Parts: sequence; C-alpha cells; structure tokens
Amino acid sequence: MKCPFCSSIEDKVIDSRMTKDGAIRRRRECLKCSNRFTSYERVEDPMPLVIKKDGGREPYDRQKILSGLKKACEKRPISIEVLEEVISQIEKKLIGLGVKEIPSSWIGEEVVSALKEIDKVAYVRFASVYRQFKDINDLIHEVKNLFDK
Repeated sequence: MKCPFCSSIEDKVIDSRMTKDGAIRRRRECLKCSNRFTSYERVEDPMPLVIKKDGGREPYDRQKILSGLKKACEKRPISIEVLEEVISQIEKKLIGLGVKEIPSSWIGEEVVSALKEIDKVAYVRFASVYRQFKDINDLIHEVKNLFDK
C-alpha cells in the first residue's frame, strides 16, 4: 500500500474491521513518516457496463458516482460514510439486477432518489445538473414539487 503522505510502500496494519457493506477497513501506519491512513478492500464483483446518453459504453466507476455526490453535498452536513453507504446500496441493487449493461440514467435516478431522502439541498444541486433544467422555471417547479409532497 502506498502512503498518501510520503509515497513509501512500507507500512504496517494497525487495525482491521469489516464494514457494513462487506468491505475490510484497515488502519495503517507508514513506517517511513509515521502518518496513519485508512484503506478499504472490497471483493470485486462483476459490474455491468454503463450505457451513456450518447450510446457509448464504459466500465462502471464507483469513484465517478462518489465525485458527483461530493459536489452535490459540498458544504452540507453529510459525512463521507453516508455517501459511501449510498453507493454501496446502489451497487447492491445493480448486482441484484444481474444485467451486463445498465443505462447511466438508471444510476442517476438511484442517486437522485437517495439524495432526496438525505438532504433536500444536495438533491436540488444534483438534480439541476443531472436533469439539465432548461431555465429557472424548471428549477422552481422541481423545488415546489419537493416541498409539496
């Protein structure tokens, strides 16, 4: 494991635990700089290809979803653990479908649905980019629907 602080590959594992989503969380200490960091190990499930809006296909990328969630939740009181759990739940559903390809719109709708339950502001941020609102009226309509329910 490469140290994120000094790039040394010499470290020792201090603690290992199973996470709720089945990953192994390891606390490590770099033997060179003595900084501590966390790594996660997951069993690599065969994830489907994602069909983009333009018809292109690319491998499923957990980090891409996490990046979008982080942007939507910027300066909101939402921990990274909550975001990781959202992604884990989406991945469980995705694997459960047993498909070889999945439209990116399916993933987007799952993220939108999860954010709606977690944080309304993050939901509106993500939805405004994902749903590509044409003008301010579309955004106002979405916010009204959010609070009318």
